Amino acid sequence: MMIIQRRTTIGVAAAMCLAVGLGACSGDSGEDAEEVISEKNVGAMQDYGVGDTFKASEPVSFSLLYRDHPNYPNNPEWLFYQTLAEQQGVTLEPTLAPLSDWEQRRSLVIGAGDAPDFIPVTYPGQETPYVASGAILAVSDYLDLMPNFQDKVAKWDLEDELDTLRQEDGKFYLLPGLLENLRPDYTPALRTDVLQELGLQQPTTWDEFRDVLRAIKQAHPDAYPFSDRWEGKALLNYLDASFGTEAGEWGFNDGVTWDEDAGEFVFTATTDEYKAMVEYLRGLVEEGLMDPESFTQSDEAALAKLANEQSYGISTNSQEVLSARTALDQTLGAGNYGLSKIVMPAGPAGDIVGGTQLENGLMISSDAVENEDFVAMMQFIDWLYYSDEGMEFAKWGVEGTTYDVVDGKRAPAADVTFTGLNPGAPKSMQKDFGFFNGVYMFASGSTQELVLSNLYEEEANWQLAMAEKQPEPVAPPAPLNEGEREQASLYQTALTDLTLQATLQFILGQRDIADWDAFEAELEAANVGAYVDLVNTAQQRFAENNG
Repeated sequence: MMIIQRRTTIGVAAAMCLAVGLGACSGDSGEDAEEVISEKNVGAMQDYGVGDTFKASEPVSFSLLYRDHPNYPNNPEWLFYQTLAEQQGVTLEPTLAPLSDWEQRRSLVIGAGDAPDFIPVTYPGQETPYVASGAILAVSDYLDLMPNFQDKVAKWDLEDELDTLRQEDGKFYLLPGLLENLRPDYTPALRTDVLQELGLQQPTTWDEFRDVLRAIKQAHPDAYPFSDRWEGKALLNYLDASFGTEAGEWGFNDGVTWDEDAGEFVFTATTDEYKAMVEYLRGLVEEGLMDPESFTQSDEAALAKLANEQSYGISTNSQEVLSARTALDQTLGAGNYGLSKIVMPAGPAGDIVGGTQLENGLMISSDAVENEDFVAMMQFIDWLYYSDEGMEFAKWGVEGTTYDVVDGKRAPAADVTFTGLNPGAPKSMQKDFGFFNGVYMFASGSTQELVLSNLYEEEANWQLAMAEKQPEPVAPPAPLNEGEREQASLYQTALTDLTLQATLQFILGQRDIADWDAFEAELEAANVGAYVDLVNTAQQRFAENNG
């Protein structure tokens, strides 16, 4: 069976502790880490474990690089900071970097050796450029200080996910955000009133989706049943997993797929699964079921077609479906139509959804380990970002002030607006209080309950339905050394460009599917064999060295 990986493997080093588990990985630190733990414990709690509230034994302060969002600029008077100082004994000292210049500022600060204690809002892979210089800490050496992190990794079965973060030395340098469940968002939206008029059910497979489009086309021959936005990038990215492949600018990743039966990686675009996905989309265009301009038109043009009933379906997400409804309100009038996200259809590979349970996380400066309160900082980070109590605090704030519990459910206080809840309330959860801030919270809360807690009911129900699907598995690690990474990057760029261009040509009928063998020959001429050999060599080397 062909296995598609959920995220990049190239340039990410292999796990050194797959066979023995996460707890043993935290022991990579050796005597140096033990010495740090015993000596750098000013302010630390003596007995800190899962579920414990962090309270510094004496006041401590930690510095961070803060991504300053213009919609809720940092405010030292926020209740968030006041509560941490009063309840946890922690003062946070942010160095501000504007959102518009965030990545460049982060690079400059770290490169200059001036990094503060920790650096949030770092996505997996973005830490890699800083590893060789020694500027950031191998956080996997200090996981014994983070019981909540370890607990969630174990409970949510995320060990294989973490292994994708490991560098060539077998350690990882990013503390990622963790999700209890995958959190997909993109999917088709269809005019549900039209489906009802035609006696159609919402499709549960991609074959049924095509049948629905055919029925709409028969009833509305002058329209395209589906006219897409985002130049088809979202479509390819959410369609691919259920076809057993990866595709598009948002999802092609390294361009390699793990073949479980063969026990090796193959180039994704040469697989039968990839070709079947392309043929499916080609069929939609050929039958007039999907607008060929879906891959070139602006988002505004796609929305205008939907609003003017030149189309009846479009790719969307939880926020953009609301924008699409606003456009339809202006042309058809509120209440005169229905438009909803559909649950992602199943495909030839099964009822599978793609994605990762790792979110953006934080790096820790290697200098921070010299601080006398290093252990307390690690405990605090573990509490704020990974404990149930800390994550709830970072998202919802203080009960009785920013939110209340009504019938067992959280609701923003009457004077507080929060992600569309309580519209018109005079105070903002983010701007006025500092909560629900991506700097201090990962993955909208991490636990499924907390992630869903502020969603409107329709979206929460969609997420629950999607949670029933099977996540695609994680491919085995294939860590490349520095020389291999440089060579692979050269191959990968050319192969990806060639694949994306040919894929679009096949879908739009600019190239005949009968020309597929010629396309594969072009890949061979672009060194696809050498590229795949590099990846497989790395994978086999890891397997031999680690069992």
